Amino acid sequence: MTGPLEGIRVVDLTRARSGPTCVRQLADLGADVIQVSDPRAGDIAGSDSANLQRNKRSVALDLHHPDGLTAFLSLTDRADVFVENMRPSVKHRLGIGPDVLLERNPRLVYASISGFGQTGPYAERGGLDQVAQGMGGVMSVTGPPGTGPWRVGIAISDTASGTFLTQGVLAALFARERTGRGQWVHTSLLEAMVNFMDFQACRWLTDGEVPPQQGNDHPTFFPMGTYRCADGHVNIAGLKGLDAFVGALGLHDLLDDPRFATDEARKANRDAFNAACEERLAHMEVRDVVEQLNALDIPAGPVYAVDEVFADPQVQHLDTYERRVDAAGADVALLRYPVTLTDTPAAIRSGPPRSGGDTRAVLAELGYDDATVDALVASGAAADGTAAPGWLT
Repeated sequence: MTGPLEGIRVVDLTRARSGPTCVRQLADLGADVIQVSDPRAGDIAGSDSANLQRNKRSVALDLHHPDGLTAFLSLTDRADVFVENMRPSVKHRLGIGPDVLLERNPRLVYASISGFGQTGPYAERGGLDQVAQGMGGVMSVTGPPGTGPWRVGIAISDTASGTFLTQGVLAALFARERTGRGQWVHTSLLEAMVNFMDFQACRWLTDGEVPPQQGNDHPTFFPMGTYRCADGHVNIAGLKGLDAFVGALGLHDLLDDPRFATDEARKANRDAFNAACEERLAHMEVRDVVEQLNALDIPAGPVYAVDEVFADPQVQHLDTYERRVDAAGADVALLRYPVTLTDTPAAIRSGPPRSGGDTRAVLAELGYDDATVDALVASGAAADGTAAPGWLT
């Protein structure tokens, strides 16, 4: 079985995390991804890079060299998708902006990620995940009340923008089936981060309410949050079955207290309510709490460290990762695409490529003979991976 994007060729000129996140998803779905790397740069070693760069072939071309640029344009002339995440002006200075590539290849889907958008007062600023987290508002609602801003523990704006761009690419490919034309698809870290604020953003836009930090409590529903047990922490959606929840803790009379008798009263006195619950939970183990509450159809689950995540029987059942060999020959674990397609499944076909390791094969597909490729390598316009500058860590 082959992936749903078999036959789609993607040219990848991305760096860091947001762009590679998009390309990784396209590659996992079966696209033929050709990564274009700088001949003067080495491979980036390590498990993180391997996870981002799997399922690709690599061509090393110097886009500042006229012959390297010519080879690159030949590559995008035959591509279905081109993905880049440079600052907006850089692609135009290189002569590979959407106006140029779409004129040469009208069926191309040209996909871009930037820090702050392709136009506007901040367009040329360098974008980083933590900067986008701050400007998008997520740091203002993360962490315990009154403790100041907190960074979310994952690169959320990078992965969000990369995933949104994947959706845009797929939609543009679908539209091309009707119109015969490609188009420019673009997003940014800031747009993705603002969009991920979701209902909290709408609380301000519609209700005029600035959402505060709520720590591990749900922003609007209560009780729903994280509680300390004897041997760890557990997340509980007690609101799902409030009487059953307090009954399971042996706190049958808790709701008779005027401070907790109504939803609004419980919210106003949430610290006291949570303290009463944790006083009982402190004598119970996480496993017992989770099993007992789930038996009552009250959602509950343990709070894991990363090593505990992959020891969980459900995570193991889902086969969330696979092992492959990286470009240095080391065994690495790679997270699989987390969506199951029963007829055209996603797949990890290979580990990450060596920079320039596929230059000769790909250029041959474009009609370059051995002598011409030899000349490109000799001039520095291309590299074939035989004399890589080394590993960047």
